[in-house]
Amino acid sequence: MVNYRERIITLWIAFLLGTLFHTQLGLMPLFHGLSVAESQHASKLSDISVVMWLMLGFFVIPISIIIATAFTESKRYRVFHFALTVVYSIMNLLHVVADLLVQPVLWYQIALIVILFLIGLLLNLVSFQWMKLQPRSNKPQPKLTSPYS
Repeated sequence: MVNYRERIITLWIAFLLGTLFHTQLGLMPLFHGLSVAESQHASKLSDISVVMWLMLGFFVIPISIIIATAFTESKRYRVFHFALTVVYSIMNLLHVVADLLVQPVLWYQIALIVILFLIGLLLNLVSFQWMKLQPRSNKPQPKLTSPYS
């Protein structure tokens, strides 16, 4: 039998590792004395606090989902999880488009984000299959019979 939960957890971990590498790849020029692309100019950390909180949320939600997926398989959770994977896929697609608008276009970043988008689509598929799976507790139980009846 297919273990959807293991597949989902593995895909989320691959997605998070790719997200970390996306950030590291973006900062790599700093290690070679070059500047990095800036989305907004800030003079103090509080100028970008909203961005920092959004980034934290974008990363913490999948971590929470990995933990929840390991411990539950209720139908309500599986529906919620599938919807969340769709939201993440939409955000990844928007991220690809946004990075195509940054000048200069960094094609290695685009390639990585497209890979993350494809991981997200696979996550959508596996989550959909898991969502449609009948929970073990709802399967009809075999009828017990006695040889003496």
